[in-house]
Amino acid sequence: MSLPALNRPALSVVPDHAEERVVDADVYRSVFRRHAAGVVVITADAGHGPAGFTATSLVSISLLPPLVSFAIATSASSWPTVSTANSLVINFLSADQHGIAGRFATSGIDRFAEPTNWSRLATGEPVLDEAPSYLRAQVEHRFAVGDHYLVVARLATHTERREHEPLLYHDGHYAKAHHV
Repeated sequence: MSLPALNRPALSVVPDHAEERVVDADVYRSVFRRHAAGVVVITADAGHGPAGFTATSLVSISLLPPLVSFAIATSASSWPTVSTANSLVINFLSADQHGIAGRFATSGIDRFAEPTNWSRLATGEPVLDEAPSYLRAQVEHRFAVGDHYLVVARLATHTERREHEPLLYHDGHYAKAHHV
């Protein structure tokens, strides 16, 4: 039995005139500026006071056990704390919290000073009072990768204070998701 011929246009190859470039630091930044990422603030205290930083590298990596990872630069002011802390908090931000994200992305300031509202969990970790939800996690691994460390953490508890639209980072700016 033969099948009827389908009325399809012939396939054609469109030549790609794009220029291939080596991925240097400028190309790397340019490519990833166009990649939207969720924004969180990671906070920890290794016994010398709270530290925290804005991250767009949070990734879920395992369901069983529940593991996440994030990257932090070896030059980051929060790295000394994250390098020795046993636990940390991943503070999720809502679409209207770009001020908090900007504050925790700024070098050379006390990120926990006014106007930051924060407290400590019963287990001791610093948490942002205005974060709509957060995860408390135990640090499992720290891997040196290039000029960063990849930190793997096991999720322990989750607290959701309110529903929220996520804060995103795209093309050098904080943004909110547009549902299609």
